Amino acid sequence: MPAPQKGNPVDATPFTHDSDPPVRGFLHCPEAANAPRADAVVLTHGAGSNCQAPLLIALAKAFAANGITALRCDLPYRQKRPHGPPFPSEAARDRQGLRNAVEALKAWKANLAEAHGHAPLRRVVLGGHSYGGRQATMLAADDPGVAGGLLLTSYPLHPPGQPSRLRTDHFPALRVDALFVQGTRDPFGSIGEIEQALRLIPARTSLVPVENAGHDLGGKSSVKPLSGVIVEAFLTFFPQAPDTASP
Repeated sequence: MPAPQKGNPVDATPFTHDSDPPVRGFLHCPEAANAPRADAVVLTHGAGSNCQAPLLIALAKAFAANGITALRCDLPYRQKRPHGPPFPSEAARDRQGLRNAVEALKAWKANLAEAHGHAPLRRVVLGGHSYGGRQATMLAADDPGVAGGLLLTSYPLHPPGQPSRLRTDHFPALRVDALFVQGTRDPFGSIGEIEQALRLIPARTSLVPVENAGHDLGGKSSVKPLSGVIVEAFLTFFPQAPDTASP
């Protein structure tokens, strides 16, 4: 695992953890002057992408600039193959990879707290774009204690053009607060469809619509301002973690 990052939070430190499956990604740490919160976020990518996706990089930088440690990482299927989509048979291993990323981040922060007197980590929010977000919701539905919240960008509610094939069977089991970010032109789920789906979730939810954006939420030119909007919504939806320990 890396040493604590110093200097400008836009610089990322490679992060590895030899679990099964392993965790591979990049860690963005706040500067000490930013008074880091007792929060961290894990960010994962969509089916055709990786942790170098412009949106994930912009989000990780924005989180670090706001005092929140961010780990963006490749899902196990992407570690195995640099290109191509995930296979359904690999989904359970991808979810285990998400669990391992959360646990690795907690362990890294605990080591810092013990060695350098850093504030302990009290909450890890599990975030994912499209496929990564869907796997995060499925993991949290099976184990609500795995994370202290969910950040879901471009949730793939259904395949394009097939609105009857909803991917919401597990939503009634979600008891973790979830912040959704969805483009108004996303073929995987309209704003109205997402709003209806959120009614299935018993936990607290919020939706941030992104005007005129598709499934990629606008492309490279818009990721920096969009990341600021998302982090602002995150800070409002997930207030400062309480003093008592939580997932």
